[in-house]
Amino acid sequence: MALDRPPFASADHSVSPPKIDFPRGYNAAVDLVERNLAAGRGERIAFIDDAGRYKYRELSERVNRCANAWRRLGMRMEDRVVLLLHDGIDFPVAFLGAIKAGVVPIPCNTLLTGAEYEYLLADSRARAIVVSAPLLGMIEPLKTRLPQLEHLIVSGKSDAALRFDDWIHRESSDAGVAPTTADDVCFWLYSSGSTGSPKGAVHLHSDLIHTAELYARPILGIEQQDIVFSAAKLFFAYGLGNALTFPLAVGATALLMAERPTPAAVFKRLTEHTPTIFCGVPTLYAAMLASSEFPARESLALTRCVSVGEALPADLGKRWQARTGVDILDGLGSTELLHIFLSNRQGDVRYGTTGKPVPGYELRIVDEAGSDVAPGEIGDLQVSGPTSSPYYWNNRARSLATFLGPWTRSGDKYTVDRDGYYTYCGRTDDMLKVGGVYVSPFEVEAALATHEAVLEAAVVGHADESELIKPKAFVVLKSGQTGTPALAVALQEHVKTQLAPFKYPRWIEFVGELPKTATGKIQRFKLRALERPVRTE
Repeated sequence: MALDRPPFASADHSVSPPKIDFPRGYNAAVDLVERNLAAGRGERIAFIDDAGRYKYRELSERVNRCANAWRRLGMRMEDRVVLLLHDGIDFPVAFLGAIKAGVVPIPCNTLLTGAEYEYLLADSRARAIVVSAPLLGMIEPLKTRLPQLEHLIVSGKSDAALRFDDWIHRESSDAGVAPTTADDVCFWLYSSGSTGSPKGAVHLHSDLIHTAELYARPILGIEQQDIVFSAAKLFFAYGLGNALTFPLAVGATALLMAERPTPAAVFKRLTEHTPTIFCGVPTLYAAMLASSEFPARESLALTRCVSVGEALPADLGKRWQARTGVDILDGLGSTELLHIFLSNRQGDVRYGTTGKPVPGYELRIVDEAGSDVAPGEIGDLQVSGPTSSPYYWNNRARSLATFLGPWTRSGDKYTVDRDGYYTYCGRTDDMLKVGGVYVSPFEVEAALATHEAVLEAAVVGHADESELIKPKAFVVLKSGQTGTPALAVALQEHVKTQLAPFKYPRWIEFVGELPKTATGKIQRFKLRALERPVRTE
């Protein structure tokens, strides 16, 4: 069942991507796990979590036990199970065990409210849920309102009737595989909700290995000896690739952390376990650089760093490179495409851009009529590639609006220059028209972020006294800085020195934090909805 192919890695990014010939019967879990046993990597460490280390042989046994446990529970092919798990060994075991049994796992954000979990469970019609013990109190009250939710399995210390460890370890370590194909539904991921209600993006068995072969090997250059640490969690499409698909595809090691990725928690893992690949988001990189506890360069083993979630401000990338000696490969991915399809490359990092398309994906920028725009013009980014979700579950209208035959609307505004580098301008819903001219909120945010007092900023449209839309900035200051009218004016003047004067923020409001999804994306729609006094000139 595991695919037999040589590693694909090349410094020449113009070469054609590898073509994957899937066998008639194909199961993603079997491929990702058993390829390592077939290659003699059974005694290598697959995962390190807060409790211990787990070899590839042990991972295979646990996955098999879990597949058998799902079957004994009466779960059928294509039944859905929700995974509400903190990052640890139980996550990959539950995820891969379900896939091997033909059951469809749905990893979910661990930072939501009870009402949001009720929505996800009802929308997915999941028959079972595996939940980390600290989150059990959020789920137990929902059972009486969700008759289709038959089974609740608890990971970690608990008095629950069905504990994950006990549940799987009474099963055999040998398991058959469900008769799946590359085109079968494999798992779902719900969108982060940065623009409203989350949508269930369906993914196929072929999608996971495609992301490894198209991005992880040739662009990231992941190899067997790497240790990967993803601050982005496994429930996030980005984190799922970083800390599960990519390491398993090459026999590398993934470092998992259950707690939230504060700078202190990240520094602890970077110095104690010395990962070679680190995957974060711009907000975290900024917070780490602002911390007085940033480790000395010689205590780190990093060779590659990656960022998605929000576009990486150029100044932030340059400061990280100066501090660590390692570039951040800024990229663009999405829940719908599963991982990164547009990226900077090692040796070809152009900060302020998102780089060039990942081989295997085709990109185009179109106007409102669907026609290609000229180089340098702002338009809607569309993507075509083998990992695109075929549809959103139970949402025909949004599916029709997003998936256009082989093309997927990214929801992002971009420009591309004559050299083929793509530059992010903002989410389609967040773009501003000032005096009839598009203004990218990200462009203004990036300019604000270069001021020495600013930690991060978000820009939205706000109506002036004549009901004309102008930029308004919400600014989080660095520790020790105080938001004053004089500083607001100084920030406005700072932006004017870097951008066309009409783009400067007419109002600046100092806030303690910005509303974000658990994946680090700024929820600008929440800022637009705020009704509070603003600081004006």
